[in-house]
Amino acid sequence: MRILFVCVGNTCRSQMAEGFARSQGLDAYSAGTSTYSKEVASLAIEVMHELGIDITNQSPTHLDEFENEFFDLVISMGCGVVCPSHKKIDMDWGLEDPYGQSLEKYRETRDDIQRRLIELIGSQ
Repeated sequence: MRILFVCVGNTCRSQMAEGFARSQGLDAYSAGTSTYSKEVASLAIEVMHELGIDITNQSPTHLDEFENEFFDLVISMGCGVVCPSHKKIDMDWGLEDPYGQSLEKYRETRDDIQRRLIELIGSQ
């Protein structure tokens, strides 16, 4: 299964989702509609390391870079993301952006992403 996780900045939620999906053997990518940083949020990296998943080599990517790519599933992390280069968002997880919040908020978001991804894999 080829999955694209989309959010606005592509520094937190979608990066964590990509890391989880790849750790489960899925062909996963992430992108943002307004990438403004060149690095994944350090707290996102930290909370993923707590679970043994290394996302230090990932970097924010603008959605336009996937304009001509096919994905079996496109998942929005939330915040009303619209993907003009993709006909539709298959599902919206509606996750609050942890950017600029506490380490505990990053952990809560990480755990929510992990739960949703396990449910998604189980339903396939």
